[in-house]
Amino acid sequence: MSEFSQATLKANGLSFSALEQGEGELVLCLHGFPDHNRSWRHQLPALAEAGYRAVAPMLRGYEPSSQPRDGDYHVVRMAEDVVGWLDHMGVEKCHLVGHDWGAIIGYATAALAPDRFHSLSTIAVPHLRRMPQGLRKDPGQVLNSWYMLFFQLRLISDYIVEFNDFAFIEKLWRDWSPGWDYPKGEMEALKDTFRAEGVKRAALGYYRAFFDAVSPAARETRKLTSAKIQVPTLAITGATDGCMDTVLYDLVMLEDDFPAGLQVVRISGGGHFVQQEKPAEVNKFLIEWIKEHSPA
Repeated sequence: MSEFSQATLKANGLSFSALEQGEGELVLCLHGFPDHNRSWRHQLPALAEAGYRAVAPMLRGYEPSSQPRDGDYHVVRMAEDVVGWLDHMGVEKCHLVGHDWGAIIGYATAALAPDRFHSLSTIAVPHLRRMPQGLRKDPGQVLNSWYMLFFQLRLISDYIVEFNDFAFIEKLWRDWSPGWDYPKGEMEALKDTFRAEGVKRAALGYYRAFFDAVSPAARETRKLTSAKIQVPTLAITGATDGCMDTVLYDLVMLEDDFPAGLQVVRISGGGHFVQQEKPAEVNKFLIEWIKEHSPA
């Protein structure tokens, strides 16, 4: 599992490890939950072959070196991390790609600093701007999101997630990507990430911060997640996603909210981890979008 170059990024007093491959314009790839940066193992080589420098960092908290002392896992802080990474690398503008939480962070970062991105590509989570209306029209999604409420039960969920060698993570992967026979070696590598000191607490901290309604960071986050996106956006959804109902894309991803352009792609037979399940199809749409929005 060492086919990629290793890099270290700095932002906001924290240190983040990253996988890297290729040379050219930067494509920054953000993973989700329960996942880590090897989620992009199929995309990094394809992007490199297409002439890009592909970098996939570990998100805030997913290793001890990036766990802030104040335990702040509000989306606005991760958006600031992304901008900080660009500053650290001396890159003025890049293409941003995100899956799951990485998608949420992608929308937020595009709202925070639209001038830093040529394009945005998101996978498996639509923009949250119209999500309240979407949930009213698709109440089944509330049931799909049961785990978000479960994670608010701190002692119980902390125990259950880790119980039986993180069997909970395997359950989510099976439920969210039905029919996918995920590689056992990749699951073991993911569990190694979650076994590291503080990672489980940090990963669940994203969901706990998301339910914060009163702090200044929560207000900053809501402002970003409700903003229109001024960056050309590709949104990819798996047709059989068991976590985020693909119907929501028809309800909440409206062109009016994406003045710079929006394309929604639905991958037949793909679940929540569609970039791992259907890499050839995802890579095709991803690279086409990035090339279309690369500077001449």
